[in-house]
Amino acid sequence: MAKEELNKLREQIDGIDNQILDLLNKRAEIVIGVGKAKESSDGTFYVPSREKAIYERLTAQNAGPFPNDAVVKVFREIISASLNMELPMQVAFLGPQSTFTHMAAMQQFGLSAQLVPLKSIPAVFEEVERGRAHYGVVPVENSTEGVVNHTLDMFSGSDLQVIAEIMLEISHNLLSKTGNIEQISKVVSHPQALAQCRHWFEQNLPDVPLVDVASTAAAAQMAAEDESAAAIASEAAVVQYGLKVVKAKIEDNPNNFTRFLIIGTKTPEKSGNDKTSIMFSIKDEPGILYRMLEPFSKRQINLSKIESRPMKHKAWEYIFFLDLIGHIDDQPISEAVEELRDYCHFLKVLGSYPIARQDKVKGEGNNG
Repeated sequence: MAKEELNKLREQIDGIDNQILDLLNKRAEIVIGVGKAKESSDGTFYVPSREKAIYERLTAQNAGPFPNDAVVKVFREIISASLNMELPMQVAFLGPQSTFTHMAAMQQFGLSAQLVPLKSIPAVFEEVERGRAHYGVVPVENSTEGVVNHTLDMFSGSDLQVIAEIMLEISHNLLSKTGNIEQISKVVSHPQALAQCRHWFEQNLPDVPLVDVASTAAAAQMAAEDESAAAIASEAAVVQYGLKVVKAKIEDNPNNFTRFLIIGTKTPEKSGNDKTSIMFSIKDEPGILYRMLEPFSKRQINLSKIESRPMKHKAWEYIFFLDLIGHIDDQPISEAVEELRDYCHFLKVLGSYPIARQDKVKGEGNNG
Protein backbone atom coordinates (compact mmCIF):
# COMPACT_ATOMS: atom_id res chain seq x y z
CA MET A 1 0.00 0.00 0.00
CA ALA A 2 2.84 2.36 0.90
CA LYS A 3 4.51 1.64 -2.45
CA GLU A 4 1.29 2.45 -4.34
CA GLU A 5 0.99 5.74 -2.46
CA LEU A 6 4.63 6.56 -3.21
CA ASN A 7 4.11 5.89 -6.91
CA LYS A 8 1.05 8.18 -6.95
CA LEU A 9 3.03 10.98 -5.31
CA ARG A 10 5.84 10.55 -7.80
CA GLU A 11 3.37 10.67 -10.68
CA GLN A 12 2.06 13.98 -9.29
CA ILE A 13 5.62 15.32 -9.11
CA ASP A 14 6.25 14.23 -12.70
CA GLY A 15 3.10 16.01 -13.82
CA ILE A 16 4.11 19.20 -12.03
CA ASP A 17 7.62 18.98 -13.53
CA ASN A 18 6.07 18.75 -16.98
CA GLN A 19 4.02 21.86 -16.27
CA ILE A 20 7.12 23.69 -15.06
CA LEU A 21 8.95 22.69 -18.24
CA ASP A 22 6.10 23.96 -20.41
CA LEU A 23 6.03 27.25 -18.51
CA LEU A 24 9.81 27.62 -18.81
CA ASN A 25 9.57 27.27 -22.57
CA LYS A 26 6.70 29.76 -22.73
CA ARG A 27 8.81 32.14 -20.67
CA ALA A 28 11.75 31.55 -23.05
CA GLU A 29 9.61 32.48 -26.05
CA ILE A 30 8.73 35.79 -24.39
CA VAL A 31 12.40 36.34 -23.50
CA ILE A 32 13.31 36.00 -27.18
CA GLY A 33 10.74 38.71 -27.94
CA VAL A 34 12.19 40.92 -25.22
CA GLY A 35 15.66 40.47 -26.70
CA LYS A 36 14.45 41.56 -30.13
CA ALA A 37 12.72 44.59 -28.62
CA LYS A 38 15.90 45.58 -26.77
CA GLU A 39 17.95 45.16 -29.92
CA SER A 40 15.67 47.38 -31.98
CA SER A 41 15.55 50.05 -29.29
CA ASP A 42 19.27 49.81 -28.38
CA GLY A 43 18.25 48.78 -24.85
CA THR A 44 20.54 47.34 -22.18
CA PHE A 45 20.42 43.55 -22.01
CA TYR A 46 21.41 43.17 -18.36
CA VAL A 47 19.26 45.26 -16.01
CA PRO A 48 20.19 44.63 -12.34
CA SER A 49 17.17 46.56 -11.04
CA ARG A 50 14.78 44.34 -13.01
CA GLU A 51 16.48 41.19 -11.69
CA LYS A 52 16.36 42.47 -8.12
CA ALA A 53 12.67 43.35 -8.47
CA ILE A 54 11.90 39.80 -9.65
CA TYR A 55 13.59 38.26 -6.60
CA GLU A 56 11.87 40.65 -4.21
CA ARG A 57 8.44 40.10 -5.75
CA LEU A 58 8.71 36.31 -5.74
CA THR A 59 10.08 35.99 -2.21
CA ALA A 60 7.39 38.37 -0.93
CA GLN A 61 4.67 36.24 -2.56
CA ASN A 62 6.17 32.90 -1.54
CA ALA A 63 3.86 31.13 0.92
CA GLY A 64 6.19 28.12 1.34
CA PRO A 65 7.19 25.52 2.16
CA PHE A 66 9.76 26.04 -0.64
CA PRO A 67 12.38 28.31 1.06
CA ASN A 68 13.04 31.83 -0.18
CA ASP A 69 16.78 31.23 -0.58
CA ALA A 70 16.01 28.37 -2.94
CA VAL A 71 13.50 30.52 -4.84
CA VAL A 72 16.27 33.06 -5.50
CA LYS A 73 18.73 30.37 -6.60
CA VAL A 74 16.24 28.71 -8.97
CA PHE A 75 15.23 31.98 -10.59
CA ARG A 76 18.83 33.16 -10.77
CA GLU A 77 19.53 30.23 -13.08
CA ILE A 78 16.33 30.84 -15.05
CA ILE A 79 17.32 34.48 -15.52
CA SER A 80 20.90 33.48 -16.35
CA ALA A 81 19.70 31.12 -19.08
CA SER A 82 17.29 33.76 -20.34
CA LEU A 83 20.01 36.41 -20.61
CA ASN A 84 22.19 33.93 -22.44
CA MET A 85 19.37 33.45 -24.97
CA GLU A 86 19.18 37.21 -25.54
CA LEU A 87 22.94 37.68 -25.75
CA PRO A 88 25.68 35.19 -24.76
CA MET A 89 27.19 36.97 -21.77
CA GLN A 90 30.91 37.04 -20.97
CA VAL A 91 31.87 38.10 -17.45
CA ALA A 92 35.48 38.64 -16.41
CA PHE A 93 36.40 38.15 -12.76
CA LEU A 94 39.46 38.20 -10.55
CA GLY A 95 40.40 34.52 -10.63
CA PRO A 96 41.29 31.79 -10.56
CA GLN A 97 38.28 29.49 -10.25
CA SER A 98 36.97 28.38 -6.86
CA THR A 99 37.89 31.72 -5.32
CA PHE A 100 35.37 33.87 -3.57
CA THR A 101 35.23 36.31 -6.49
CA HIS A 102 34.33 33.37 -8.72
CA MET A 103 31.56 32.40 -6.31
CA ALA A 104 30.29 35.99 -6.28
CA ALA A 105 30.20 36.05 -10.08
CA MET A 106 28.21 32.82 -10.12
CA GLN A 107 25.86 34.20 -7.49
CA GLN A 108 25.15 37.25 -9.62
CA PHE A 109 25.18 35.91 -13.18
CA GLY A 110 24.34 32.21 -12.78
CA LEU A 111 25.89 29.21 -14.48
CA SER A 112 24.78 30.05 -18.03
CA ALA A 113 27.10 33.06 -18.28
CA GLN A 114 30.61 32.51 -19.59
CA LEU A 115 32.80 33.38 -16.60
CA VAL A 116 36.39 34.30 -17.54
CA PRO A 117 39.04 34.17 -14.76
CA LEU A 118 41.83 36.76 -14.97
CA LYS A 119 44.98 37.17 -12.92
CA SER A 120 44.62 40.78 -11.77
CA ILE A 121 42.14 43.57 -11.15
CA PRO A 122 43.66 45.74 -13.95
CA ALA A 123 43.20 42.80 -16.32
CA VAL A 124 39.48 42.63 -15.44
CA PHE A 125 39.09 46.35 -16.17
CA GLU A 126 40.96 46.03 -19.46
CA GLU A 127 38.86 43.05 -20.57
CA VAL A 128 35.67 45.09 -20.15
CA GLU A 129 37.15 48.30 -21.59
CA ARG A 130 38.24 46.50 -24.76
CA GLY A 131 34.83 44.89 -25.17
CA ARG A 132 36.09 41.34 -24.74
CA ALA A 133 33.79 40.95 -21.72
CA HIS A 134 30.39 42.53 -21.15
CA TYR A 135 30.96 42.93 -17.40
CA GLY A 136 33.62 42.45 -14.75
CA VAL A 137 33.49 41.41 -11.10
CA VAL A 138 36.10 42.76 -8.67
CA PRO A 139 36.36 42.89 -4.86
CA VAL A 140 36.22 46.34 -3.30
CA GLU A 141 36.10 45.90 0.49
CA ASN A 142 35.78 43.53 3.40
CA SER A 143 34.00 44.42 6.63
CA THR A 144 36.96 43.14 8.68
CA GLU A 145 40.02 44.18 6.68
CA GLY A 146 38.79 47.23 4.76
CA VAL A 147 39.09 48.29 1.13
CA VAL A 148 40.85 46.68 -1.81
CA ASN A 149 43.05 49.57 -2.88
CA HIS A 150 43.79 48.15 -6.35
CA THR A 151 40.10 48.36 -7.25
CA LEU A 152 39.72 51.98 -6.09
CA ASP A 153 42.90 53.00 -7.88
CA MET A 154 41.69 51.55 -11.18
CA PHE A 155 38.72 53.91 -11.32
CA SER A 156 41.08 56.90 -11.53
CA GLY A 157 41.98 56.14 -15.14
CA SER A 158 38.95 54.19 -16.30
CA ASP A 159 35.67 55.26 -17.86
CA LEU A 160 33.88 52.12 -16.68
CA GLN A 161 30.82 52.45 -14.47
CA VAL A 162 29.70 50.55 -11.39
CA ILE A 163 26.46 48.89 -12.48
CA ALA A 164 25.77 46.68 -9.45
CA GLU A 165 27.23 45.48 -6.17
CA ILE A 166 27.33 42.07 -4.51
CA MET A 167 27.38 41.77 -0.72
CA LEU A 168 28.16 38.33 0.68
CA GLU A 169 28.57 37.09 4.22
CA ILE A 170 31.35 34.53 4.24
CA SER A 171 33.01 32.00 6.51
CA HIS A 172 36.53 30.61 6.25
CA ASN A 173 37.60 26.98 6.12
CA LEU A 174 40.97 25.48 7.01
CA LEU A 175 41.66 22.68 4.52
CA SER A 176 44.39 20.09 4.08
CA LYS A 177 45.07 16.85 2.24
CA THR A 178 44.74 14.68 5.35
CA GLY A 179 42.37 16.74 7.49
CA ASN A 180 44.75 16.22 10.43
CA ILE A 181 45.64 19.42 12.28
CA GLU A 182 48.72 17.80 13.85
CA GLN A 183 50.36 17.38 10.43
CA ILE A 184 50.16 21.07 9.55
CA SER A 185 53.58 22.77 9.39
CA LYS A 186 52.47 25.91 7.48
CA VAL A 187 49.25 27.66 6.42
CA VAL A 188 48.95 29.37 3.05
CA SER A 189 46.30 31.73 1.72
CA HIS A 190 45.57 35.17 0.33
CA PRO A 191 46.70 37.90 2.79
CA GLN A 192 43.14 39.08 3.40
CA ALA A 193 41.96 35.58 4.34
CA LEU A 194 44.90 35.12 6.70
CA ALA A 195 44.25 38.49 8.31
CA GLN A 196 40.59 37.68 8.89
CA CYS A 197 41.58 34.54 10.87
CA ARG A 198 44.57 35.99 12.74
CA HIS A 199 43.23 35.48 16.27
CA TRP A 200 42.13 31.90 15.56
CA PHE A 201 45.66 31.00 14.53
CA GLU A 202 47.15 32.76 17.56
CA GLN A 203 45.01 30.58 19.81
CA ASN A 204 45.12 27.28 17.91
CA LEU A 205 48.30 27.20 15.78
CA PRO A 206 50.51 29.89 17.31
CA ASP A 207 53.82 28.40 16.10
CA VAL A 208 52.74 27.56 12.55
CA PRO A 209 53.96 30.08 9.95
CA LEU A 210 51.37 31.86 7.82
CA VAL A 211 52.40 32.33 4.19
CA ASP A 212 50.89 34.79 1.70
CA VAL A 213 50.01 33.51 -1.77
CA ALA A 214 48.21 35.08 -4.72
CA SER A 215 44.76 33.60 -4.07
CA THR A 216 42.89 31.12 -1.93
CA ALA A 217 42.59 28.82 -4.95
CA ALA A 218 46.38 28.83 -5.33
CA ALA A 219 46.60 28.02 -1.63
CA ALA A 220 44.24 25.07 -2.05
CA GLN A 221 46.33 23.73 -4.92
CA MET A 222 49.48 23.98 -2.79
CA ALA A 223 47.77 22.12 0.06
CA ALA A 224 46.71 19.39 -2.36
CA GLU A 225 50.35 18.87 -3.35
CA ASP A 226 51.86 19.08 0.14
CA GLU A 227 50.41 17.10 3.07
CA SER A 228 52.21 19.33 5.57
CA ALA A 229 50.48 22.47 4.26
CA ALA A 230 46.99 23.72 5.01
CA ALA A 231 45.01 26.37 3.15
CA ILE A 232 42.26 28.83 3.92
CA ALA A 233 39.97 28.33 0.95
CA SER A 234 36.37 27.88 -0.12
CA GLU A 235 34.20 24.81 0.22
CA ALA A 236 34.32 24.52 -3.55
CA ALA A 237 38.06 23.88 -3.24
CA VAL A 238 37.35 20.74 -1.17
CA VAL A 239 35.91 18.98 -4.19
CA GLN A 240 38.08 20.59 -6.85
CA TYR A 241 41.40 19.85 -5.14
CA GLY A 242 40.52 16.72 -3.16
CA LEU A 243 40.96 18.31 0.28
CA LYS A 244 39.44 17.69 3.71
CA VAL A 245 38.10 20.21 6.19
CA VAL A 246 40.42 20.55 9.18
CA LYS A 247 38.24 23.21 10.79
CA ALA A 248 35.26 25.17 9.47
CA LYS A 249 34.28 28.74 10.31
CA ILE A 250 37.63 29.94 11.64
CA GLU A 251 37.04 33.64 10.89
CA ASP A 252 37.55 35.97 13.86
CA ASN A 253 34.46 38.04 13.10
CA PRO A 254 31.25 36.03 12.60
CA ASN A 255 29.73 39.01 10.75
CA ASN A 256 32.25 38.94 7.94
CA PHE A 257 31.04 40.51 4.69
CA THR A 258 32.81 41.04 1.40
CA ARG A 259 31.55 43.58 -1.11
CA PHE A 260 32.10 43.23 -4.85
CA LEU A 261 31.48 45.66 -7.68
CA ILE A 262 30.19 44.74 -11.13
CA ILE A 263 31.72 47.05 -13.70
CA GLY A 264 30.34 47.83 -17.14
CA THR A 265 29.90 50.64 -19.63
CA LYS A 266 26.40 51.98 -18.81
CA THR A 267 24.77 53.16 -15.60
CA PRO A 268 21.57 51.14 -15.00
CA GLU A 269 18.14 52.71 -14.66
CA LYS A 270 16.74 53.64 -11.26
CA SER A 271 15.49 50.80 -9.07
CA GLY A 272 14.02 52.89 -6.25
CA ASN A 273 16.64 51.64 -3.78
CA ASP A 274 19.97 52.76 -5.17
CA LYS A 275 23.47 53.76 -4.18
CA THR A 276 25.72 56.24 -5.98
CA SER A 277 29.54 56.18 -5.90
CA ILE A 278 31.71 59.18 -6.74
CA MET A 279 35.41 59.99 -6.59
CA PHE A 280 36.98 63.43 -6.35
CA SER A 281 40.04 65.44 -5.37
CA ILE A 282 39.48 68.63 -3.38
CA LYS A 283 41.32 71.94 -3.42
CA ASP A 284 43.49 72.40 -0.33
CA GLU A 285 42.12 75.40 1.56
CA PRO A 286 40.86 76.15 5.10
CA GLY A 287 37.58 74.47 6.00
CA ILE A 288 37.48 72.38 2.84
CA LEU A 289 36.59 69.10 4.57
CA TYR A 290 33.56 70.73 6.15
CA ARG A 291 32.45 72.26 2.84
CA MET A 292 33.01 68.89 1.14
CA LEU A 293 30.26 67.32 3.27
CA GLU A 294 27.94 70.33 3.56
CA PRO A 295 26.14 69.85 0.19
CA PHE A 296 24.98 66.43 1.35
CA SER A 297 24.27 67.36 4.95
CA LYS A 298 21.94 70.25 4.18
CA ARG A 299 19.95 68.04 1.78
CA GLN A 300 19.82 65.22 4.36
CA ILE A 301 21.53 62.78 2.00
CA ASN A 302 22.81 59.64 3.71
CA LEU A 303 26.52 59.02 3.14
CA SER A 304 27.23 55.31 3.61
CA LYS A 305 31.00 55.39 3.06
CA ILE A 306 33.94 57.79 2.82
CA GLU A 307 37.39 56.53 1.83
CA SER A 308 40.58 58.37 0.90
CA ARG A 309 43.58 57.28 -1.17
CA PRO A 310 46.84 59.18 -1.75
CA MET A 311 47.30 60.48 -5.27
CA LYS A 312 50.05 58.60 -7.06
CA HIS A 313 51.72 61.61 -8.67
CA LYS A 314 51.24 64.32 -6.01
CA ALA A 315 52.60 63.94 -2.49
CA TRP A 316 50.20 64.69 0.38
CA GLU A 317 47.18 65.06 -1.89
CA TYR A 318 44.28 62.62 -1.76
CA ILE A 319 41.44 61.19 -3.79
CA PHE A 320 38.19 60.67 -1.91
CA PHE A 321 35.68 57.93 -2.63
CA LEU A 322 32.13 58.54 -1.48
CA ASP A 323 29.09 56.25 -1.42
CA LEU A 324 25.69 57.85 -0.87
CA ILE A 325 22.17 56.52 -0.79
CA GLY A 326 20.13 57.45 -3.84
CA HIS A 327 20.47 57.70 -7.63
CA ILE A 328 22.40 60.40 -9.49
CA ASP A 329 19.18 61.24 -11.36
CA ASP A 330 17.52 62.20 -8.05
CA GLN A 331 17.44 65.99 -7.95
CA PRO A 332 18.86 66.46 -4.41
CA ILE A 333 21.80 64.18 -5.21
CA SER A 334 22.58 65.70 -8.60
CA GLU A 335 22.44 69.19 -7.04
CA ALA A 336 24.71 68.15 -4.14
CA VAL A 337 27.26 66.60 -6.49
CA GLU A 338 27.32 69.71 -8.69
CA GLU A 339 27.79 71.93 -5.62
CA LEU A 340 30.66 69.71 -4.47
CA ARG A 341 32.25 69.99 -7.91
CA ASP A 342 33.01 73.68 -7.28
CA TYR A 343 35.44 72.67 -4.51
CA CYS A 344 37.20 69.96 -6.52
CA HIS A 345 40.16 69.66 -8.87
CA PHE A 346 38.14 66.89 -10.50
CA LEU A 347 35.02 64.85 -9.76
CA LYS A 348 33.80 61.65 -11.39
CA VAL A 349 30.52 59.83 -10.89
CA LEU A 350 31.43 56.13 -10.82
CA GLY A 351 27.84 54.95 -11.13
CA SER A 352 24.41 54.57 -9.59
CA TYR A 353 23.22 51.02 -8.98
CA PRO A 354 20.80 48.92 -6.89
CA ILE A 355 21.77 48.36 -3.26
CA ALA A 356 22.78 44.72 -2.84
CA ARG A 357 20.89 42.13 -0.88
CA GLN A 358 23.10 40.30 1.63
CA ASP A 359 23.71 36.62 0.84
CA LYS A 360 25.50 33.99 2.90
CA VAL A 361 28.21 31.97 1.23
CA LYS A 362 30.77 29.60 2.71
CA GLY A 363 33.94 30.90 1.18
CA GLU A 364 37.02 32.89 1.82
CA GLY A 365 38.31 36.41 1.89
CA ASN A 366 38.54 39.66 0.05
CA ASN A 367 40.27 38.53 -3.10
CA GLY A 368 38.46 35.24 -3.30
